Amino acid sequence: MASFNRVILVGNLTRDPELRYLASGTAVTDIGLAVNDRRKNSNGEWVDETTFVDVTLWGRTAEVCSEYLTKGSPLLVEGRLKLDTWETQDGQKRSKLKVIGERMQMLSGRGQGGGEGGGPRPARQTAQNNAFSQAAPPDESYDAPPAEPAGGDDIPF
Repeated sequence: MASFNRVILVGNLTRDPELRYLASGTAVTDIGLAVNDRRKNSNGEWVDETTFVDVTLWGRTAEVCSEYLTKGSPLLVEGRLKLDTWETQDGQKRSKLKVIGERMQMLSGRGQGGGEGGGPRPARQTAQNNAFSQAAPPDESYDAPPAEPAGGDDIPF
């Protein structure tokens, strides 16, 4: 039987990204993403439900995320689910489901602050806003992200 593991999330960062590098020189950052869902309950009232998702980004995507995004920034992430399991010091088994982000798209417009830091962003961000930033898994080589599509800030859909 075939399987398919793909996740697409749109939400806001719950904290500033913290970039680190592995001994191999590969960039990695773990971010928290708050994804909101709004629906009507049985009384017909609107209820907001927030899901908090941990996301790990690798390579150039991790660097771009750390450079341009802050707490509260809107972000689209595409990736795959991964179950991490470990054993605590007292012998209890733990597990956590997280997303390995393979692509991301910054959603804040030019000059719009996405987080508490607000303020204009560097001009270089617009190239990243228009093209998905692609990450390579830590065990594979990294290819440059795709070139900026023609048409400036036009959204292709």
